Amino acid sequence: MTGPAGVTATNEPLRRSLPGFCRDCRGDAQDGVSRCPACGSPRVLRHPELDALAIAHVDCDAFYATIEKRDDPTLADKPVIVGGRQRGVVLTACYVARTFGVRSAMPMFEARRLCPHASVVRPDMEKYARVGREVRALMFKLTPSVEPVSIDEAFMDLSGTARLHGMSPAKALARFAADVENSLGITVSIGLSSNKFIPRSPPIWTSRAALPCSAPARRPRSWRRSR
Repeated sequence: MTGPAGVTATNEPLRRSLPGFCRDCRGDAQDGVSRCPACGSPRVLRHPELDALAIAHVDCDAFYATIEKRDDPTLADKPVIVGGRQRGVVLTACYVARTFGVRSAMPMFEARRLCPHASVVRPDMEKYARVGREVRALMFKLTPSVEPVSIDEAFMDLSGTARLHGMSPAKALARFAADVENSLGITVSIGLSSNKFIPRSPPIWTSRAALPCSAPARRPRSWRRSR
């Protein structure tokens, strides 16, 4: 589990012995410091296998709703539900709307009852697919071993890419998350595992600082080299 600054939540003696790096500048952060010694950021990642894990699960955060907020700044701080009419279902809800109990696949009338002040946006699947392709293109810049799970989710195998990128898979993924946020205006959550079939616990992080994360819940059904 991680704390609000993205630091692995462990007892203090153990935390001091864990290897880590800064998510913002990707500089090493050793000796148990709580802030990056290079840039002062509190977003320091720590895990005993930080430099060894290379199997990633990438999931865009509230994908449809985040795109709508990106494209309409007036929605930035409002609860947003993407879905159909009164008899339709919720395709996704932003994290503000989720605090009111709104969830994906919920009947729209129930979502409106739970969050009557939410902004409801009709889905634009062509736009979402386009952004999904842009995210996928950034994935392929890291590795050819990408297994799509959905329009906004994929597994990636970064084994053996440290020399290519000049950094560990974890650092390369942190840079990838920053690139997605800076170039596409959306955020991603990433989980790391040591095995293609058995997900493990952190290091895991989200581009949404202060929100909790969990280890990948699903395993890849079959790994293949995507073309």
